[in-house]
Amino acid sequence: MIYWIFLGMAIIAEITGTLSMKWSSISDDNTGYIFMLVMITFSYILLSFSVKKIALGVAYAMWEGTGILIITLCSVLLFDESISLLKILGLATLIAGITLLKSGMHSKKEQPETVSEKRGQHAVV
Repeated sequence: MIYWIFLGMAIIAEITGTLSMKWSSISDDNTGYIFMLVMITFSYILLSFSVKKIALGVAYAMWEGTGILIITLCSVLLFDESISLLKILGLATLIAGITLLKSGMHSKKEQPETVSEKRGQHAVV
């Protein structure tokens, strides 16, 4: 469960960093760029923790896809950027892809030890 929390925090850090980059570019304040650097770095660190137990493809798709979705929505609401029907279709496709990747993930089942894993284990006589 903690690895999903790491992933969620990584997504929030990525969104915050990217939005601060946009804010700095329109406000002529360079502190947002430093904040962006810190948040994106923090995001990658948290993502690296999350992939210890979450499949890399799933974690990365959720991190990037969810980030793109929320950043796009925030840029429309906060920065008055336009959104077209084609962008909406792209976002819907993105949501479908993330959902399919997540639903295809399953936990590893306990496998019996194979012969190669048993090497080095010798019977004591």
